[in-house]
Amino acid sequence: MVADAEKNGAQWSQKEDKRVTRVGKFLRKTRLDELPQLWNVLKNDMSFVGPRPERPEFAFSNELLAKIPFYQIRHTIKPGLTGWAQIKYPYSSSIEDNLQKLQYDLYYTKNSSFILDLVIILKTIKIILSAAGR
Repeated sequence: MVADAEKNGAQWSQKEDKRVTRVGKFLRKTRLDELPQLWNVLKNDMSFVGPRPERPEFAFSNELLAKIPFYQIRHTIKPGLTGWAQIKYPYSSSIEDNLQKLQYDLYYTKNSSFILDLVIILKTIKIILSAAGR
């Protein structure tokens, strides 16, 4: 991120976000920016597959909690490095996007299984190898 990228407070990520540096774009595109999260998986703070944690500034905001029913349910299971919402929906950049992602997270929570985890892992590998997404 560029200096003072969030001097006016936390902001949603946007497509072609002007706050991201060239190095940041490379790290994001190659997914190298996710490597530090592997440490959280190894420490057992996160699962490899599960609902992706939202930034605390957004996840616990009164706005999301008030406007999205059942939003807190996504926090009832351990967060994951990758998840159903990540392979099915792009980045969240609004409350409406978060509602969509929540629906995927609730689907995962209700239907969690070894097979679903395997599907998510395989689709995640495909996305990484194809450099899809941003």
